[in-house]
Amino acid sequence: MSKLLNLKSKHGARKKSKRVGRGNASGLGTYAGRGLNGQKSRTGGGVRPGFEGGQTPLYRKMPKLKGFNNVNRVKYQVVNVAKLNSFDDNAEITVETLYEKNMIPSKAQPLKILGEGELTKKVKVTADKFSAEARKKIEAAKGTVVELMTQEQPKEEKAAKAE
Repeated sequence: MSKLLNLKSKHGARKKSKRVGRGNASGLGTYAGRGLNGQKSRTGGGVRPGFEGGQTPLYRKMPKLKGFNNVNRVKYQVVNVAKLNSFDDNAEITVETLYEKNMIPSKAQPLKILGEGELTKKVKVTADKFSAEARKKIEAAKGTVVELMTQEQPKEEKAAKAE
C-alpha cells in the first residue's frame, strides 16, 4: 500500500491556469492576454458569483423555508397499550424490558404509553409519560402506572401556591 506522502496525480490531471496581464501575449496588440476591451479585460472586472446575466437568479426563484425547529421539543418513543399484552401477568414493564423485546429502538429517549388497543393483563408500567386513555386502560385492567416525568402544573395552581 502506498503512503499518502508518495501519492501523485496522473500526468495532465492538473493544469496550471494561464497567467494573464504580463506583457504582449500575442503579436497582434498590447492586450496582455486579456482580449479586447470590456469588463473582463479590466482589473477587478467580472461578474459576481451567481450572476446569470440579468435574469432572475436561481437562489431568488427558490422558495424560502417556512417554520422553525423547536430546540426544547421532547421526542418520545411511543408504545400502545395493546402491545403490553405480550408480557406476563403482574410483569413490571420498563424502558429496559421494552428494549429487550425490541418494542423501542433506544433506551436513551423518553417513553410515552398511548391508549390504542385493549389491555387484558394486570401489569405495572413505568414510563416517562402516559396519555389519559392509556392510564385509564391500565388501571381498568387492575394494573399500576408509575410516571417518571412530573406534569407541569397549570398556571392557576402555581399562582395559588405562590400566595
